[in-house]
Parts: sequence; structure tokens; C-alpha cells
Amino acid sequence: MSNVLFDVPGPRTRARHRIYSLVAGALLLAALVGLVLFLQDRGELAYDLWEPFVTPEYLEALLVDGLLNTLKMAATAVLMAVVLGVVLGVGKLSDHRFVRWPCWLVVEFFRAVPLLLLIVFVFFTYGTGDGIGSYWSVVIGLTLYNGAVLAEVFRAGVLAVPRGQAEAAYALGMRKTQVMVTVLLPQAVKIMLPAIISQCVVALKDTSLGYYVLAPGLTTIGRSIWTEFGNQFQTATVLAAMYIVVNLLLSALATWVQRRLVGEKAPLAGLAAGAQAGGGGGGAAVGAGD
Repeated sequence: MSNVLFDVPGPRTRARHRIYSLVAGALLLAALVGLVLFLQDRGELAYDLWEPFVTPEYLEALLVDGLLNTLKMAATAVLMAVVLGVVLGVGKLSDHRFVRWPCWLVVEFFRAVPLLLLIVFVFFTYGTGDGIGSYWSVVIGLTLYNGAVLAEVFRAGVLAVPRGQAEAAYALGMRKTQVMVTVLLPQAVKIMLPAIISQCVVALKDTSLGYYVLAPGLTTIGRSIWTEFGNQFQTATVLAAMYIVVNLLLSALATWVQRRLVGEKAPLAGLAAGAQAGGGGGGAAVGAGD
């Protein structure tokens, strides 16, 4: 039995796909060569403009003062956002209106407010002078925004757990808090984890908005470099590459943790296993589904 959701392509289709791939590869290569020639004509490939990124002092500033502070801001904001998201998500599932409606209002408000506006508001309200400073202004802004988003993730994850799980727990005499903590949340982790991973990547990228309030990070260090050397394109390229590499590493680490702790398998592998099990007998498949 095929383990895919479509007909297996035949020889002619595979040959046609190879031709499409070769044509697309040739077009991409031509576009890349054209871009390099365009940048060379504009003088953007001159060594003087790229020299800061092979100079030890500037590399140390980018990695220590820039990347390290960016990771610290993102990690702090994500941890605080997860806690806030759990509180607000559980609050939105409460049976009590005086708990559910305030949580709903907070979530909808901070999801609707633009993150940059929120960071600027926190900075000019509490960060200037002897206030909390630009670092914590960015962290608080990221926490409020991502916490509101994660609240919906947690709520959706809990609601995605089959209703029979909660009903069985209530039948055993558990209270709602016990059902939520011991039954629903552990099962919802498998459903929520991919969205939480994606939100961590979003939080890491959004630390770049700290540039507007002079928060320590990659974009602030980058501005100092392009102000001194006038190499905006080169600095933006290097910073983008650093963000991409870090986000890829974060995604790979999170995927590994997901497979290690949750036991997540490839969807097609699970589908094939289910199809093979169902082929042995219809009663077994129905029993497994129940």
C-alpha cells in the first residue's frame, strides 16, 4: 500500500519533473549571477565595506554585545510569555465570568496592539530616566504580545484534547483544576508544541524592534557599524544571515526536543502504520479510533 496521499508518479511524470527542476535551477542560478553582477557594478562588493565583519573587534561586538543580548532578551521574554499565556489561556477557559472576561479582554487587546507601538509605549512610560531601561522595555513588550498569542495556543490545545478524556476524569471524582493540570495539559503539550516553537522563533526575530529604543542587541550594534562605515547593505546582509542561522538552530533544537520528549513521528509514517493496521481488520481499526 502506498504511504502517500496521491498516486505515485510514473516514468514520464518523473522525467517531466526533472526537466522542471533543471529549468528552475538554471533560472535561479542566472538570477544569482545577475544579482552578483549588479552588486559589483554598484560597488557593494568592495572589500572596505565588508572589512568590519572580518575584524576581531567588530566580530566580538556583534557576537557578545549583539547576539548574546538578543538571545537573552528572547529567552527571558519567551519564559515570561509562556507563564502569562498559561494563566490567560486557563483563565479564558474558566467557568466564572469575572475571570473569563478580563482574561479575554487582556488577550484581545495585546494581540491587536502593534508590537513596536507597545515597546515604544513601555519605554517612554517606564523606561526613560531612572526607569526600567530599554532592555526590559523590549522584554515586557515581547512578553505581553507573545503571552497573548500563546494564551490562544494553550486554549486551543486544551480544547483539542478529546472530550472523553475530561469526562472520564470527572467521572472519577476529579475537580476541574485536577483535570486541567493532570489530564488535559499533559496531553495538550503534543498539540501545542509546534505552535510554541514557532512563537519562540517569532519572539527572537522581534527583538530586532529594540533598535527603535536603543536596546542592546544585533540591530543596535549593526547601526553603530553602518553609521561609521556607511555600509547599510553589507550590515543588513550579515545581520539577516545571523538571524537566519540562529532561527534554524532554534527550530532544529526544538524539533529534537519535541521528538525526544513527546515522541512525535512523521505524519506519513503514522498514516502508513495506521493504514497497515486497518488493513488487518476493520474491528481493530475502530477499536483503536475509539
